[in-house]
Amino acid sequence: MSKLVIVGTVAFDAIETPFGKTDKILGGAATYIGLSAANFNVDQAAVSVVGGDFPQEYLDLLTDRNVNIEGIEIVKDGKTFFWSGKYHNDMNSRDTLATELNVLEHFNPVVPENYRDAEIVMLGNLHPLVQQGVLDQMTKKPKLAILDTMNFWMDIALDDLISVIKNVDVITINDEEARQLTGEYSLVVAARKIHEMGPKYVVIKKGEHGALLFHDDYMFYAPALPLEEVFDPTGAGDTFAGGFAGYLASTGDISFENMKNAVIYGSTLASFCVEKFGTERMVTLKKEEVNTRLLEFKKLTQFDIELT
Repeated sequence: MSKLVIVGTVAFDAIETPFGKTDKILGGAATYIGLSAANFNVDQAAVSVVGGDFPQEYLDLLTDRNVNIEGIEIVKDGKTFFWSGKYHNDMNSRDTLATELNVLEHFNPVVPENYRDAEIVMLGNLHPLVQQGVLDQMTKKPKLAILDTMNFWMDIALDDLISVIKNVDVITINDEEARQLTGEYSLVVAARKIHEMGPKYVVIKKGEHGALLFHDDYMFYAPALPLEEVFDPTGAGDTFAGGFAGYLASTGDISFENMKNAVIYGSTLASFCVEKFGTERMVTLKKEEVNTRLLEFKKLTQFDIELT
């Protein structure tokens, strides 16, 4: 069984959308990535930090879904990272109401010894120095290192971000972030510039408009499945990343052709994530539901065209 190392936040979120609001619930990039990757046959470990206020039941939820939590540090006298946000009516934009770093402020990741030879490393959205710290602990070069990031790190730690980008194989960012990182409006040109920074593969997420995969002069587009309702978009990008990384780890095939499948799996799992608040939908998700939705994706995207 392939090993997958995930680094990212395990956190509390408080979310408000046009459909309702929550108190503190389970969130964090590593949480969504791990729950998504749990849909595949992989041996995965999460590397993160929480405070003494983090419920044991949330840790049990992760272990029940075969996420190894040895790498989740518990700071007994500290508080867990907390984020609160309010989504606008279009669900594509949001306002951050609160960000409390708490124990994350001094987080020093420690990869469990048994996972330092992992084939796939998924660097969730964290400070670039933390992401690099995980890569530095690997005893051999991973078969594939995947990095997710956001505009916040481009604003405050651009040099560190560019430095770690040089050391990864895949970067996953959204369209706005790709434009900010490169200064290019065209996503094709932006992807080319990101290639020149180091990654062989560039995944640009476009939310409800799907995702683009670039490799050299090759390009692949996967639409997002049209949904009747989007209840809460929080964690959809991380769920996509977890499906992408989990599928690649389970197949052991990191070719461009197989990455197309990984993008479809990531998009499929993200389409479930947005159906309920927080991680609720991912916790109850069944394999049969995933397979049914994959067939819906196939019908949506495959057709024969006759040239005249």
